[in-house]
Amino acid sequence: MADSVKPIVEGLQNAALKDLKGTEKRDSLIAIEKKYQQEWEQQGLFNADAPSTADIPLHSITAAELREKFPKFFGTIAFPYMNGRLHVGHAFSFSKVEFHAGYSRMNGLNVLWPQGYHCTGLPIKASADKLAKEVQMFGQEFEKYNEDEESLVETAAAPAQKEREDVTKFSAKKGKANAKSVKMKYQFQIMQTMGIPKQQIHLFADPAYWLEYFPPLCKLDLSNLGTRIDWRRQFVTTDANPYFDAFVRWQMIRLKELHKIKFGKRHTIYSIKDGQPCMDHDRSEGEGVNPQIYVGIKMQVLEYPSKAQETLQGKLPDGAKVYLVPATLRAETMYGQVACFISPKVTYGVYEAAPKEYFVMTERAARNMSHQEIFAEEGVIKKAAEVLGSDLIGALVNAPFSFHKDGVRVLPMESILETKGTGVVTCVPSDSPDDYATIMDLAKKADYYKIKKEWAELEIYPIIQTPTSDLLAQALVKKMKIASPKDVKQLKEAKEIAYKEGFYQGHMLVGDFKGEKVADAKPKVREQLIGAGLAFEYAEPENKVVSRSGDECTVALMEQYYIDYGEDSWRATVTEYVENKDGKGLDTYSNDTRNAFLGVLDWLKQWACARTYGLGSKLPWAPEYLVESLSDSTIYMSYYTVAHYLHSDNFGREKGKGNITPDQMIDEVWDYIFCRAEFTDDLLVKSRIPKQTLEAMRREFEYFYPLDLRASGKDLINNHLTFALYNHVALFPREYWPKSFRVNGHLQLNGEKMSKSTGNFMTLDDVVKKYGADASRIALADAGDTIQDSNFVEDVADNTILRLHSLKEWFEEMAKSQELRGEKNDFEDALFDNEMNTLVREARQHYEDTNYKMALKSCFYDLINAKDVYRASCSAAGIAMNKELVSKYTRLQALTLSPIAPHWAEYIWLEVLNETKTIQLARWPEVPEADASLSAARAYSLTTQSNITSAEGAQIKKMAKGKQVHFDPKKPKKLTIFVTKEFPKWQTGCIELAKETWDPATKTQTCSDKELSSRVAKLGKVKDAMPFIQRLKKRLRDGEPPEVVFDQKLAFDESKIVISMVPGLKRAAGISSIDVLLVTEGSKTGTNLVDGSEVDIKSPIAELAVPGQPSFLFENIEA
Repeated sequence: MADSVKPIVEGLQNAALKDLKGTEKRDSLIAIEKKYQQEWEQQGLFNADAPSTADIPLHSITAAELREKFPKFFGTIAFPYMNGRLHVGHAFSFSKVEFHAGYSRMNGLNVLWPQGYHCTGLPIKASADKLAKEVQMFGQEFEKYNEDEESLVETAAAPAQKEREDVTKFSAKKGKANAKSVKMKYQFQIMQTMGIPKQQIHLFADPAYWLEYFPPLCKLDLSNLGTRIDWRRQFVTTDANPYFDAFVRWQMIRLKELHKIKFGKRHTIYSIKDGQPCMDHDRSEGEGVNPQIYVGIKMQVLEYPSKAQETLQGKLPDGAKVYLVPATLRAETMYGQVACFISPKVTYGVYEAAPKEYFVMTERAARNMSHQEIFAEEGVIKKAAEVLGSDLIGALVNAPFSFHKDGVRVLPMESILETKGTGVVTCVPSDSPDDYATIMDLAKKADYYKIKKEWAELEIYPIIQTPTSDLLAQALVKKMKIASPKDVKQLKEAKEIAYKEGFYQGHMLVGDFKGEKVADAKPKVREQLIGAGLAFEYAEPENKVVSRSGDECTVALMEQYYIDYGEDSWRATVTEYVENKDGKGLDTYSNDTRNAFLGVLDWLKQWACARTYGLGSKLPWAPEYLVESLSDSTIYMSYYTVAHYLHSDNFGREKGKGNITPDQMIDEVWDYIFCRAEFTDDLLVKSRIPKQTLEAMRREFEYFYPLDLRASGKDLINNHLTFALYNHVALFPREYWPKSFRVNGHLQLNGEKMSKSTGNFMTLDDVVKKYGADASRIALADAGDTIQDSNFVEDVADNTILRLHSLKEWFEEMAKSQELRGEKNDFEDALFDNEMNTLVREARQHYEDTNYKMALKSCFYDLINAKDVYRASCSAAGIAMNKELVSKYTRLQALTLSPIAPHWAEYIWLEVLNETKTIQLARWPEVPEADASLSAARAYSLTTQSNITSAEGAQIKKMAKGKQVHFDPKKPKKLTIFVTKEFPKWQTGCIELAKETWDPATKTQTCSDKELSSRVAKLGKVKDAMPFIQRLKKRLRDGEPPEVVFDQKLAFDESKIVISMVPGLKRAAGISSIDVLLVTEGSKTGTNLVDGSEVDIKSPIAELAVPGQPSFLFENIEA
């Protein structure tokens, strides 16, 4: 029975995920998290309010001055859709605002981070309707469902094996996820996979129940993650909340008044089954797909082949005209038609378009045309006959505008797809590489294709003049050595080149528009063809679109309300803001994101803003329509600013702090709040809202707006994010346009695409229960920050549990320790202190740039490593760690990590450091600027230790190969370290070259590496010179002053550092004796820096030493 669904699906969901072996450390961290989450909520720590009008009267200072006096941060993400629980991909987008909110609090900003719930559109309603039917079919608890009759779990067909790029990477081939696939035929089965008890599922047959059920779970999941959200401002969309409903109605009315919303016929993606447009959020497949507008060419059949004649006999009325109707994007090339292609493998339909007028095409094309005013009877498809493509080969058809006035032949083209266009293609070999390759192949193999050779040998006329050739297709095919239509890859590339060159650089050689640019002539030729009745406008989806009701969508020409995105002046204003040339526009954090927005602005046009089915607010002037889901979610960020004044619950059933009823929120009130109108006595009378309350709401908007950060997945650039820009530009003064949009890539899980069917899927609830909040947050930060896809790795979360727990215990131990040292030294302590300062400043910059992976590296991984190095160096030197520095490290570690891991940081702050107030109120730590000389000394120390180990290893290898017999690492050993203050003479030329090719202002090299190498080659000692120059430039990039680097000086006293390292080296490497010898080039004696004596230099290894790079000699000594 249906009960068997849940355990099966649970098994599949867990099959691809990591197993945890011990949970004690995790559980102790989770206990800390729960404690502080409860305390933060009780304290209302994350509730943000604008400065009150009682303290600072409205407009006693400007809004900009108010924001400057009381700095604020307002961040949001695109609110999630409430048809399920949040998954880890949602959490990834949430984290971008969450981390910045935490960091902004540390900079003293008044942070507003609100959250709402999107419920508008088709998905909830469609799912509820499915459940209602299933309850009727199977009973309230689906007890009549028979698993034996409809097998739930079927053996999956083996998928095609993809070639693996990394053959060393482990790939599991066993387990439930690979052996079986779960096929969810019914909605109730899907609900069970969400963990909803079977006894409750029937309640979801009411769409309203979804709005009651999932928003609290969304809040619970985000609260368990420890987000800093002001929950007073939460709400659901649709008319279920009358306050939000009034807001949406105001928005639509004002857009219509501004002539941004219009009514007319336009092509739109359409579901025949649903009887309405299918917008992005209504789709289960094909989000972002738009109508593609073609020209359908009417190629009248002049002469039938015998088989086709027989097939159609008696099925068409006398005098009927039959047309093959290829769809083309290049009407301007129709002068060059030499043939018409069909697929010999496709069965075509003959459809009545008008009385005695029939089109030959695929059934898919007929479905598209049925709602585009192409057929005589709208929505009715009349198929008169079917004919095999192979039977049409050889037919003679008229080719409109072609030089071949007697007609062209129908020829076979095996690459034609039934899923694209009409299944009929016109052949223009002058400008289409595909057509040229095919027509040449047909002429060459006429017997094979069973055609007459002359059919494929009509003259090819030049149609368009381009820089490459007047017969561009022929030129490209020859240039790219394309041998046949099977050279798919090269043909695809050639097609793109041909289209772009023809359109942007081509000029017409023929026709009424001879001499004009192709870009100008194209629409004119199109209109000529259509005006003469030789063609018609035809549209279909760019790619496959499936509605959430399971219907493959078409394109319909419909009268509908639409938002006129792309209107010239509107688009120009938005484009200028996105380009941000003056630095006062939209910050996109990367050029890739900016270019993506500009690309969308180039093609985005009219967008249907109304539908008849689903959930939402009614269109004010046409209540039979609902506002569609991407049109009521463009400026709702402004609603957050006053939501808590309007209602205290999600649905507006309980009034908010303004004590306002929904009917009081008239359009004029929204205009006043959003700075579109000033206060009048008439407003007071109409709204019945006290002036004090109106001013308080306007203050909230004026203060928190504009939106400082909007975080979202990159897929929303195509619609929601661009719509948001358009709507803000239309409805708000420029001062209140969004300041920044931060776009992230999709999130992979453990290096693979997230997928419920493969089991590689986790909800946010799954992740937090499995790893706790802070470990999950750190893994989210570690996942990545760019517009490219990122990767949540469970191993990172798992390893973080151990790191956090071990570090917590170490801090607790240090807080009680009586062994820590009081005084500071100028080696171990100075280097550690400086490294902490360096990393804290690095982390701050990364947080500013919203690069959280790098911030995490600096303030967590690198800071822990700095502590570990310090601890080891003190141990090796036989000294205790410094108490003040351990305390400083504890403090810095808690503070810098708190934006990402606030619970753990709170524990360290309150329980270890014994601070009295929460870390959520603490400020970012101020530390001195990094000392470049100390940073260089630390890097030198670590590198030298590593090089000593390598040098010993090299001598051991030589001994093993019989090349050396005087050193045995098992016997007592002595290390001699050779240092020098003088660079070899050959390096002088290198330093001069480095000076010439270094820009100190930008800290970059002014020439290419290739050019630099060629100049280095002239200096001699190429093998040594290039690495030497690169080391110099690394020192410069690391912050050492150019005068120090180029004057052949180290930023630190090398001799002093090496002497300071001696005690630690002895203990760490088990060395009995260490000499440090200062040598000079060409000299046979040196100075022992340990005792000041002069010694003879016998080893050639001494000559290898250069400033900053000592050389080493290991020898055995008597015990």
